[in-house]
Amino acid sequence: MALKLAYETWGEGKYPLLLLHGFTGNRSSFDHLRPLLSEQVRAIAVDLPGHGETPLPSRTGRDGFLETVEALFGVLDELKVPTANLLGYSQGARFALAAALTKPERFGRLIMESGSPGLHRRQERTERRAKDANLATFIRQKGVEAFVAHWESQPIFAGLRNLPAEQQEVLRSRRRACTVEGLVGALECLGLGVQPDYWPELQRQRLPTLLLTGALDEKFTQIARRMAAELPVVWRRTFEGSSHAPHLEAPEEYASEVVSFLRTPWYEAPQFENAAPDKSAAGGQG
Repeated sequence: MALKLAYETWGEGKYPLLLLHGFTGNRSSFDHLRPLLSEQVRAIAVDLPGHGETPLPSRTGRDGFLETVEALFGVLDELKVPTANLLGYSQGARFALAAALTKPERFGRLIMESGSPGLHRRQERTERRAKDANLATFIRQKGVEAFVAHWESQPIFAGLRNLPAEQQEVLRSRRRACTVEGLVGALECLGLGVQPDYWPELQRQRLPTLLLTGALDEKFTQIARRMAAELPVVWRRTFEGSSHAPHLEAPEEYASEVVSFLRTPWYEAPQFENAAPDKSAAGGQG
């Protein structure tokens, strides 16, 4: 039986936008952006496997990753949406890229926040799988509460500790709603160590692409710079004062950037349909 992703829709705008959350999130992860985006987008927010109400794939490892990618198309088919835009955060950004490369005809534009095309070296993937296996053991032995405390203590999430207390509690409650089985299973089938290496594929990714990162997140900002050098049509924005999650740390600026990107008329003239994409049309790599 094919994997089915739980989802909900919101917004009254003209731009269909598939929203893909990060690890420990769920389809409510972008709810705080509803007042900022609802007039412009028709959001389709999904629960990725092991999160929210979506079960784990029938397979683990790379096969489970690819099964999840196929399930994204199932959501669009069920809603009868022939073409949508993609926005993914962290884990979700990796799936957004994978979907765009798998069936580019189903998408208009791609937005990746703090995402990666994968690990290029086999040794890196092996090391990451071992790291995720250790984290899975920690979750099994210590439980979700201890894991959440460990997860939130990472330097990459330092900016989230500056959020208002109420917002921090909403985020913490969402993470605590995860299950041991869901988190462990997600590490085994959605993790960076099992994801295919998409670096060699970037040059054929012809969708207009927006790369969003926080300036305090040096690792993913550097990854975005490297990606921008490979992608044919790309626009990159770094949010000053933000770390790994600009959609939470700078929501107004973030929403404005997303809407501006979706509204930009990339291909106005029909005679240029078959021409090679021009980076300058997307504002270059800056």
